[in-house]
Amino acid sequence: MPNSTTPGVEAEFAAHPVADSPHAPDRATLLRAYRLMRTSDELARLYEVNKAVTAKYVHATARGHEAIQLATAFHLRPTDYVTPYYRDDAMLLGLGLAPYELMLQLMAKRDDPFSGGRTYYSHPSLRREGFPVIPHQSSATGMQAIPATGMAHGLHYLEGQGLLQTADQQPVVVCSIGDGAMTEGEVSEALQMAVLHQLPIIYLVQDNDWGISATSREMRAMDAYEFAAGFKGLERLRVDGADFGASYAGMADAFDYVRRTRRPVLVHAKCPLLGHHTSGVRREWYRGDNLAQHTTNDPLPRFHRQLLDQGVASEEELQQIGDEAISLVKSDYERALAAPDPEPSTFADHEFASPFVTEEAGERAPAGALKTTLVDAALHAVDDILREFPEALFYGQDVGGELGGVFREAALLAKKYGDARVFNTPIQEAYIVGSTAGMSAVGAKAIVEIQFADYIWPSLNQLVEELSKSCYLTNGKFPVQSLIRVPIGAYGGGGPYHSGSIESTLLTIRGIKVVYPSNAADMKGLMRAAFLDPNPVVMLEHKGLYWSKVPGTEDAKTIEPAAGYVIPLGKAAIAQQPDPEKLAQGETCVVITYGMGVHWAKAASRQVPGQVEIIDLRTLNPLDFEAVEAAVRRHGKVLVLTEEPVLNSFAESLAGRIQRTCFQQLDAPVFTLGAANLPAIALNVELERQMLPNAEKVATAVRELLEY
Repeated sequence: MPNSTTPGVEAEFAAHPVADSPHAPDRATLLRAYRLMRTSDELARLYEVNKAVTAKYVHATARGHEAIQLATAFHLRPTDYVTPYYRDDAMLLGLGLAPYELMLQLMAKRDDPFSGGRTYYSHPSLRREGFPVIPHQSSATGMQAIPATGMAHGLHYLEGQGLLQTADQQPVVVCSIGDGAMTEGEVSEALQMAVLHQLPIIYLVQDNDWGISATSREMRAMDAYEFAAGFKGLERLRVDGADFGASYAGMADAFDYVRRTRRPVLVHAKCPLLGHHTSGVRREWYRGDNLAQHTTNDPLPRFHRQLLDQGVASEEELQQIGDEAISLVKSDYERALAAPDPEPSTFADHEFASPFVTEEAGERAPAGALKTTLVDAALHAVDDILREFPEALFYGQDVGGELGGVFREAALLAKKYGDARVFNTPIQEAYIVGSTAGMSAVGAKAIVEIQFADYIWPSLNQLVEELSKSCYLTNGKFPVQSLIRVPIGAYGGGGPYHSGSIESTLLTIRGIKVVYPSNAADMKGLMRAAFLDPNPVVMLEHKGLYWSKVPGTEDAKTIEPAAGYVIPLGKAAIAQQPDPEKLAQGETCVVITYGMGVHWAKAASRQVPGQVEIIDLRTLNPLDFEAVEAAVRRHGKVLVLTEEPVLNSFAESLAGRIQRTCFQQLDAPVFTLGAANLPAIALNVELERQMLPNAEKVATAVRELLEY
């Protein structure tokens, strides 16, 4: 191949006549492919004829792409992993799924094997004996490349550690993608990591020259094959995606190469687009004569002629196969129409997988232990996890090598556990976060780090679309175990790109958990619980608490818990008790807060001794609202304190909820206090001080509340 960096690879991928190929399909394979191609064609035809029913929900079909999809499916093994994209229904048929099963998803029926009626047609997710694993993915317009590469990355890691039970099968990941989606920046991140780490993955690019109504000339400067030349070490192969024999031989070459070398390949398959982009798009409005041009390359009549010319089957045999496909699709359609819809009461099932940790366990303050800082507690918690769980690995920007993180929060871990387990990544926040979904699907357990909270934004696409929805949209089959560490908050003039607070944005993302410790002991216990949780967890770690150097944060240093200490997520703590007599006399209030707010509240409360209870939420989602309500009822006066700007924040939302549920117990409006409503933290420390809450501002609010 033109960009090959491996001796002998060009010869392996050299074009050859299909008949002379060592991978030429036998007669049984050819007839199976024809049967499934006819089945796929009939699915598309039936959907069009019955579009009043079938187009109730949006769908796309494989028309024009059947040959390459079936060729790919026939080379996949049960030990492999595959991420089909939204028009890959022929690939699903090739894997052994029945038309009936696909129709159950088309009509959003209860027994849809992928999502139970929750997501679109040909958006599969499958764990079934004898089938490749198909994890959740979104609508697959480029975003799937990162989780798929994460799967290959996880396999690479587990195989290197001797932890892969199917290593002798040389499992491969296939990422199916359209050529239009190859222009996504996240695809480049995936290709970069596949080459950098030499991962066992095939990127199958199906190129039909269209992206809805946009032509290839409008969308790209080059096709995917040409684009891949820039990634040295990514082998490339062109195939005629409309010819089954050529596709089968080409995919055989690709699978053989990846299984043997454990290196990545990109296969560029040119296909005609014979159907609509999706059922919601009127192709006649923009295709013009183009549809007729594409029809001349229809894989089905082309394959039909080849089978006759090669003497594989007679016209009568092929007609019988076609009649059987029509009959099967028709009968499956009638069955699917009659299948039950989902039970409405199940709509909320599988937001999260059940947590592993439900009770506090281990020694929080073992005899003879010394006080430690929050940053060291985090370091030691990760160290304990890596030592105990060989499937765990830790990566992000600058966490590997000598530095061990810009805050030394991973100091010496790479030296201790090796570069395969603790390593640096490029500046690719999307890959850092999205790859954890793939890691989780293959059984690796990733701890990753975003260097500063202000840098998390490029990862939100992956966090929202790939991680947060996976458990819910797969009916609980694919929860994503992912621990994402994020240093957060303002600290000593960090300025606009190193000081932000992001929890309110994260808390609008359903399906993730958000944790925010305020002291070393909680950090260690929550870190372990977050790792053990089978769901995506974002651990927010305030930089100003890492070393307790900020005046008033001395209490962030605590006795270090023993290894194995764990705190369940979703349990608040009472960080400070009020004086019982003042509580009985109605002279108290409660401050509900987290992170740095706990320490501001403690310092402020010294001005009103015994009159302030402090609730440390510790976990923002799931929220321990029972603890909040109980505290509100004890005091009747509440301040919700945050470091974020208050307007439209989590704090303001929590205050509104308290006001709604505890109105009759309140003796004053629920107060809120946070940063000024400005778009960024200023660099100058005096400007920063003016913007942020502090102990004095909290004390002023508390006095006003107590006097209300």
